[in-house]
Amino acid sequence: MRRQRLGAASALLLCAIAATLPAEAAAQDQIPGVRLGLLYQVGFRPGYALRLTGADPEAQTMATRIEAVLVRDLDNSDRFEQRRQLSPGLASEGTIDFALWKQLGVDWLLTGEVRSENDGFVVDLQLHDVLFGEPNKQVGRFAVPPSEARGFRMAVHTVADEIVRWIFAEPGMAASRIAFVRKGTDGNGEIYLVDSDGENLERVTSFGTITVSPAWSIDGTRLAYTSYKSGEPLLYELNLTTGREQQIAPQVGSNVWTPSYHPNGQEILFSVSRDDKSEILRYNIVDRCCLKVVSSTPRRDDMSPAISPDGSRMAFLSNRLNKPQIYVMPTDGGVADPVSPYDYREPGEFHAPDWSPVGDRIAFHGRMENSRGYQILLADASGRGLRLVQLTADGNNEDPSWAPDGRHLVFSGTRQEGTGLFVADTGTGRIRPLVTGLRTQVPDWSPSLAAPLRESLREPGH
Repeated sequence: MRRQRLGAASALLLCAIAATLPAEAAAQDQIPGVRLGLLYQVGFRPGYALRLTGADPEAQTMATRIEAVLVRDLDNSDRFEQRRQLSPGLASEGTIDFALWKQLGVDWLLTGEVRSENDGFVVDLQLHDVLFGEPNKQVGRFAVPPSEARGFRMAVHTVADEIVRWIFAEPGMAASRIAFVRKGTDGNGEIYLVDSDGENLERVTSFGTITVSPAWSIDGTRLAYTSYKSGEPLLYELNLTTGREQQIAPQVGSNVWTPSYHPNGQEILFSVSRDDKSEILRYNIVDRCCLKVVSSTPRRDDMSPAISPDGSRMAFLSNRLNKPQIYVMPTDGGVADPVSPYDYREPGEFHAPDWSPVGDRIAFHGRMENSRGYQILLADASGRGLRLVQLTADGNNEDPSWAPDGRHLVFSGTRQEGTGLFVADTGTGRIRPLVTGLRTQVPDWSPSLAAPLRESLREPGH
């Protein structure tokens, strides 16, 4: 069962959410007919304590560094509350004083030892259930390279995601990266990558021209994007492991935009402009064949496909009602149903759909005609009745993209904290800056990039 709690909440909590928003901004940028903010029942976030020790002085230094990254990752997960009292009850002769830890508000205790091994380190980690007095509820062994190595932080992010999986039986999002376009003052853009915690900012293209729409492959090893580097917008794919780049998809129109990988890993969907309209095509990039029109409307634009996790449906943008709206239809073609809010008297405009990798929620941004900025919205496409929620209500917020946990979103924005990338937690409503001080566009969150484990996780006694 999911630990995040969506649904109705008390009027007091609604007032608390509204109180955090500037009154003028909330009135100006709220979209009529859509709930403002996510309303929650009071959720329980378990308290945890973490202590790693080193088998020798060098390993102890490493343990301190690993612990710092883990604490940050678990905070970014928005699932826990850290308890900082780490010394009492940790034990004599291998025992744990569960009663004392419970008094300190600790529900889960994480202990572990870091040891030097070969050219790196090994972390033996134990999870203890304090409430039920169960030591060694989960045990895992993880390889971590030296802290100066390129893979250090991703290896520790992997540990954080396993902790989330141990406790909640759900995916984490720490071991992932975000691709985005950094726009220059000359109007050109280059693709950058950054870790889920805002570290390891890395430039991956240097074309000196317009480059847009980065999209991660299903296995997280490649990026597709549109670039004008040849003088016209074409679709390319970059292998992040080998550095090899190739053009993908045939040149079938004047503009090729908004690529999206199909979950089968063999096909890509994208939009192309031709014959006074934009339409969505499907193409097999493995066999380099089988180009198919998926969605096309006479004298209208269909763009920005976003595929459901099972590949059966897609969300997309279309102006078939004169204003850009978000629709859902079968990926093989068929009837399209609108999911964005629409009122013929004030239709508004909505863009950039992204389908959650977990479930049926679709994120997009939009605004009404008199609004000052774009806001992030969520639509439920499960077929149980259309439910729309407005996640942001101040500043300008665009191009949301889901994390691999299906709970967090990254988006480009200009907010009180500055201009750049921000991460929103749909479970608590918390929004944190990821990268600020940059002109960012169209972020895309990767699938899990978890490093291989040292050995398979094992239940106690196995």
